[in-house]
Amino acid sequence: MDERDDALIEAVERVDAESLERDGSPQTHPEFDRLVRTIWRLRQSDGCPWDKVQTHESIQRDLIGEAYEAVDAIAQGDVTHLREELGDVLEQVLLHSQIADDEGDFDVDDVCRELNRKLVRRHPHVFGTGGKAADAAAVVDIWDDVKKAERQDARDAGRPAGLLDSVPASLPALMQCQKISKRAAKVGFEWDTVADVWDQFQSECREFEAEASGSPEAAEEFGDMLFSLVNVARREGIDAEAALEASNRKFRRRWSAMEDMAAERGVELRDLSTEGLNGLWREAKLRERRA
Repeated sequence: MDERDDALIEAVERVDAESLERDGSPQTHPEFDRLVRTIWRLRQSDGCPWDKVQTHESIQRDLIGEAYEAVDAIAQGDVTHLREELGDVLEQVLLHSQIADDEGDFDVDDVCRELNRKLVRRHPHVFGTGGKAADAAAVVDIWDDVKKAERQDARDAGRPAGLLDSVPASLPALMQCQKISKRAAKVGFEWDTVADVWDQFQSECREFEAEASGSPEAAEEFGDMLFSLVNVARREGIDAEAALEASNRKFRRRWSAMEDMAAERGVELRDLSTEGLNGLWREAKLRERRA
């Protein structure tokens, strides 16, 4: 532990002491401790046969799935459902923590401690450890500086970290693409204008068209086309993931309207011709605009 670590620990203790003095500051969370004990009990020798045999690897997809269900509850504006889904996400965090504790790696207190230190370190403008932020954009600049310092500390400690190493390879491809391109752009690997990015997209389109249909090479070039489009979105200030999610919701909504119209007319969508389907689609769009 070096002087910077000692300083951070002191800062965390000072921040907590100051927070405790504020009116309304959270003091105890008995339900959290109760939940931690319940998860611990499930992993005991006389606990649940399923929970006892789980590993980080066996439930890794569950963590992703529960997070997506929580996001879906937010999108639906269902607060009651969100409360339940956040509980499911927390269960995954605590179960992974208990598995690690059982293996002698770390426990839930270590998880909370490390997160708390990171939050204090990355919010110097809030906790008086340096820096000021007048708005959200300034906060992003502060975070970038802190992360650069963290990467330098890792290199100094013999743990070299590449620019993209902290972007999880398990992220959905579109979200991962956004983060990768943003990181690269921040160090100068960037086009001069949006028009240049569009030119790159057209170049990728030509390369895609030059490959045999359905070939591995065509698939690779198609991926390059998508990557270029994500860069267009980034330059235009558009969240590509959110934009595609909105398009998905719109398609679902219009398709549902088509099913309703078909049912009203006593027909099945699968029995309609392409022109018939296109006609219902146009009608669904028209109804949506009038609504």
